[in-house]
Amino acid sequence: MCGILAIFNIKGTYIEVRTLAYNLSKRQRHRGPDRSRIIIIEAGPNTYHILAHERLNIVDLSDRGRQPFQLVDDQNIYYMQNGELYNYWSIKPDFEKKYKFSSNSDSEIVGMLYKEYGPNDFWNHMDGMHATILLDMNNKTYYAGRDHIGIIPLYYGYNKDGALFLSSELKGIHDQVVEIKQFPPGHYIDQTHEIKKWYNPLWHNFDHIPTGEINFQEMRDKFIDVVRREVKGDAPFGLFISGGVDSSIVAGIVAKLIKNGEIDLSKRGMRKVHSFCIGLEGSPDLHFARKVAEYHGFEHHSFTYTVEEGLDYIPEVIYHTETFNNTTIRASTPMYMMCRRIKALGIKICLTGEGSDELFGGYLYFHKAPNRVEFHQELIRKLNDLHKYDLLRANKACLAWGIETRPPFMNKSWIEYVMSIDPKYKMINAFQPQIEKYILRKAFEDLENPFVPQEILWRQKEQFSDGVGYSWRDGIIERANQLISDQEFSQASTTYPLSTPRDKEQYWFRQVYSNAFPSDSAALSVPYAKSIACSTEKALEWDEAFKKNTDESGRAVLSIHNDALKEILQEEDKITDESIKVQDHFQL
Repeated sequence: MCGILAIFNIKGTYIEVRTLAYNLSKRQRHRGPDRSRIIIIEAGPNTYHILAHERLNIVDLSDRGRQPFQLVDDQNIYYMQNGELYNYWSIKPDFEKKYKFSSNSDSEIVGMLYKEYGPNDFWNHMDGMHATILLDMNNKTYYAGRDHIGIIPLYYGYNKDGALFLSSELKGIHDQVVEIKQFPPGHYIDQTHEIKKWYNPLWHNFDHIPTGEINFQEMRDKFIDVVRREVKGDAPFGLFISGGVDSSIVAGIVAKLIKNGEIDLSKRGMRKVHSFCIGLEGSPDLHFARKVAEYHGFEHHSFTYTVEEGLDYIPEVIYHTETFNNTTIRASTPMYMMCRRIKALGIKICLTGEGSDELFGGYLYFHKAPNRVEFHQELIRKLNDLHKYDLLRANKACLAWGIETRPPFMNKSWIEYVMSIDPKYKMINAFQPQIEKYILRKAFEDLENPFVPQEILWRQKEQFSDGVGYSWRDGIIERANQLISDQEFSQASTTYPLSTPRDKEQYWFRQVYSNAFPSDSAALSVPYAKSIACSTEKALEWDEAFKKNTDESGRAVLSIHNDALKEILQEEDKITDESIKVQDHFQL
């Protein structure tokens, strides 16, 4: 994982261009605090191409893995990548027969894939998460693209002279270009400036409703294989455990791989796996996460914070995540605070549970889906937008402190497999007990050798921004009301005619964001739509009550949630009243 910056056909003297490259790349150094490298290639009279890389050492910790690379067999090919290629380990032996490697970095194979499959197809042969940039001076062409679902961020724009700027984060180039945009996942661009789609799975077809049957053993085996590949690396790794089913399944698989001898911790400088959770004192996540960690014998770290501490962090969280979306900021803040403390322990990689809810319909509002067709189409909408929300949060909030997150549920082949299952099996009323993500839970139910303790496996959904403690959201609203006057808010449409804040919380977040990133195009890079409990705007049509209560928190569907949560928690002596507090005015 790292920060990348590229500029093609920038005009100026060599010293001017190099100084610019250094200053812009430095803005992203938090993403790659270990090493930096800048390559300047002459493209014409007083015209240059720039490749700049800020490195976080994950695979091949030596200087040999330092990017940008030049292909050993063709020094006119330069390239760099932000991300991880999980198929590197399986395809490298064949490529070693034909190409020379200078390192053990997974990213080095990118140039070989380009030579082998060509500029239009080599994207399909990279299995992982990545933003990739390649320059071929043999024919004076360049290419930049993004992974299938947008796990890794990438922004682009052109300056007034037509030079193309690309960077991992908006802050790297937002003031250098006429218009800044998020680069679309599953696409690439070349020197013609045409953005082309390279990822074309069947599930992108909105009219195709799959009819695949369920095979629980096959589902289990496929996901175990995903985690097996994604946990590989040379640096110490950890686990984010919220105490929900998704991160707990990932943790359970890792525990079994260690027990089976498939993961050698000693080779990564580890004695035990470290697991992490954060929340307000007495919050649901802290309690259930500790249960999971203790079950597997992990070295667990429960971090707590106060509402006041969280509120202090919000401005810098907005700067680092580059969004003013309510739920993203609410969830990013505790994650950002947690990663600051993880960094001090020397952990560089953490596996997470992001993306499962979008694949299986795990959010509570899916209880209201009217039929299998609308259920599946909502999954498509959620997956297509995920790079603007949870994937953005998990990447930027953590890499602000040099922590790489890996979400196994977003593996390309796994997404395609799960999205081939008939959505009737994902609907809440398909099985007993009626609970979201039933088929995933059932696939990992093993009563003899459990992956996950039963009470966790069948625990109902908590949104991260709620699971850390319900008073967190209340505290944000209270602070926004203190900071933003009624007079100021009454002028919201004049102050912010684009994506006008609908409440004072949004106004506060937008104010902080626009102070750092003032352009209209920067504002338009942030999603702005009505939502209930993380739904898309289209799903509001499922229930009349949804249209009247567009609260993005999971508490907007609290009546669905509380009955299940209270039944579990009231049996536990360790839980405080905070975690089962019910506020009737938030119920539908």
